[in-house]
Amino acid sequence: MIKTICIFCSSSEDLDDSYYNLANNLGNKIGKLNLTMVHGAGGIGLMKRLSEASIKQNGKVIGVIPELLNKPGIVWNNHTELIITPDMKTRKEKMRELADAFIALPGGFGTLEELLEVITLKQLKYHSKPIVIINQHKFYDALIKQFEVFFNQGFANPNYNKLFYITEDIDMAIEYILNYQHKNIYDKYLRK
Repeated sequence: MIKTICIFCSSSEDLDDSYYNLANNLGNKIGKLNLTMVHGAGGIGLMKRLSEASIKQNGKVIGVIPELLNKPGIVWNNHTELIITPDMKTRKEKMRELADAFIALPGGFGTLEELLEVITLKQLKYHSKPIVIINQHKFYDALIKQFEVFFNQGFANPNYNKLFYITEDIDMAIEYILNYQHKNIYDKYLRK
């Protein structure tokens, strides 16, 4: 049963308003569904908008921040729960541990690294949780094309495109997560 969704996203304050609207709408939806959100605890960028919107709907927001970034102006002050970790590695592990599902909104290097890590861990069967990529304004088109290069040139099993779900629509993303049924993808190296 899905109770907690981990969101990977930007902490930038320099984005087009449509990205902040996306975060606001997703936060509203998660809060209205009485789901818990976990993210990197930022009080800036998309993380801030997600948190504010979810809390307004009586949602729960868990922030996970490494000690080095636990500073005023960086961390949002109104989390339901704030977890401070010694470093980034532990932060990501804690976010994955708390999550029943993952959503990647548009973001920078950190977002991309978090997304690729959960895809890789699912490929290697460390977890079987749903992963959704929100591709608003074709933000992830270049990455999706790169995935196709992996598949077409034999660097990754083409069936690994089933490890994640891509949509531009928040409602479809949440519906996919709430109705998710894991399907095993055979791996010739892991023999399962």
